[in-house]
Amino acid sequence: MSREAMYDIVRAPLITEKATALSEKNQVAFKVAIDATKPEIKVAVETLFGVKVLGVNTLVQKGKTKRFKGRPGQRSDVKKAFVQLAEGQSIDLTAKLV
Repeated sequence: MSREAMYDIVRAPLITEKATALSEKNQVAFKVAIDATKPEIKVAVETLFGVKVLGVNTLVQKGKTKRFKGRPGQRSDVKKAFVQLAEGQSIDLTAKLV
């Protein structure tokens, strides 16, 4: 799998209060492609960040129905991945990616 494909799988880190609290449990949260599988996410995170991944949990957050200029519209669905890292390993999300 090429690096470009891996960046397509792992879109962005999730910087939320819950994700910050999970960092104490050696977990990191990412927004991922809606069609990405757990094994693909695991390989992408291990390769891009050079860490050992123990497990991946995913969820699909359904898009809300909102009004745009008075007309009903639908926000896009978002897939989130919570990645459990091996003991003693971490990912610095504030550093620039290579």
